[in-house]
Amino acid sequence: MPTATSSACFKPFTDRLELLNRNTVQGTSPPSARTLAEWLAHTERLHEQTIDMGLTRVAAVRDAMGLHPRFPIFTVAGTNGKGSTCALLAACLSAAGYRVGVYSSPHLVRYNERVRIGDAFASDACLCDAFSKVEAARATQSLTPFEFGTLAAMQVFVDEALDAVILEVGLGGRLDAVNIFDAHCAIVTSIAIDHEAYLGHTREAIGYEKAGVFRAQVPAICADLDPPISIASSAHERNAQLMQIGRDFSCGGSADDWWFSFGDTHYTHLPALKLSGEFQHRNASAALAALITLRERLPVSEEALRQGLQAARLPGRFQMLSGKPLIILDVAHNPHAATELAHNLQVLPCNGKTFAVLGMLRDKDIAGVVAIMNPLVDSWHVAGIEERRGATLAEMMQALSAVRGNKLGYESALTAFLGVLEAAQPEDRIVVFGSFVTVGQILAHLESLNA
Repeated sequence: MPTATSSACFKPFTDRLELLNRNTVQGTSPPSARTLAEWLAHTERLHEQTIDMGLTRVAAVRDAMGLHPRFPIFTVAGTNGKGSTCALLAACLSAAGYRVGVYSSPHLVRYNERVRIGDAFASDACLCDAFSKVEAARATQSLTPFEFGTLAAMQVFVDEALDAVILEVGLGGRLDAVNIFDAHCAIVTSIAIDHEAYLGHTREAIGYEKAGVFRAQVPAICADLDPPISIASSAHERNAQLMQIGRDFSCGGSADDWWFSFGDTHYTHLPALKLSGEFQHRNASAALAALITLRERLPVSEEALRQGLQAARLPGRFQMLSGKPLIILDVAHNPHAATELAHNLQVLPCNGKTFAVLGMLRDKDIAGVVAIMNPLVDSWHVAGIEERRGATLAEMMQALSAVRGNKLGYESALTAFLGVLEAAQPEDRIVVFGSFVTVGQILAHLESLNA
């Protein structure tokens, strides 16, 4: 992704990331917090619940801040594929010369990853300044950490006077904090069972929540090949302009030579994506369709689109690290994503064994993910996650009770990874997956070796 900003608030985002120590939220910090770690700790104490769906609190503080951006906003919702779609959108717009902001979550190693412009992360100082503005405006209004961070991110983007902004929904859509900002184009990438406690237990219910980002007379892009009826019905109720993959736009071809079609627009011989996985063509198609719908306001040439498709990248999404044994990092954390991961592994030749390093959050379908991956894994190496929502080692081992082959437990994902590195042979492969926290630990360690 080309650099699109020279602001002192942002730091370069390279292929290896700037992987420093993860900011913690332990301990206490006064309201006059000065470091980013202190601000993050402060946001953890402001509301009784870490996740509390609703827009009333965050909208009230938005209004107190006078935070009503004028630049075009792309809002991206979906069970899986949100991050990739955001990266593809940003890369194409950046290639066209626009200064583009992206707000995404969660982060892999540093909180700064959540707020970026072009190929740069927001600096600690920039984020702290934005947090102080949120704090001043909220007065006695409580906010969840995500609500606080969403307002801060938008403050950064407004201060930077950007050309466009891409907002990734954190959870659901209808009641997610990013939905206080009206989208000029809304995208739903996929609908699968996840976050049932908040979104419902059926695809219909989950689709309804995700379609909550649709707006009247605004393009609504859906990249799910078999969407629940609630997507179309919600679009109709909101008078949104629904555009469905397989009906209004489509793609096909091979990984190295694919095509895209939408109305009177046809692109052939499109370049291979650096984002691995067959499903990435659907994400790229959603991004292309979204850009076409806003081309009068944000013109993007075919040349820039091709450059962006080639440049887009996103750590932790079937990320293959060169060397022997092969190391694959994937944040797959639900059965839908695990199915895609399993498919990618099946079509990737391997002459040796497959070692799995797994750590997940307690509120995920751990048993479902394990069952999908089990036929491909020869040796399981699992760990607990020491975070509020993290599954313990005992819970992880319980989910492995029916798996075939070897299974070992470790105190952390990093110790599991290091143990596997000692046991694996050059022809083997190591697959690290299950959560952003798990993959982030490994990325941070690998970066430290190259520091």
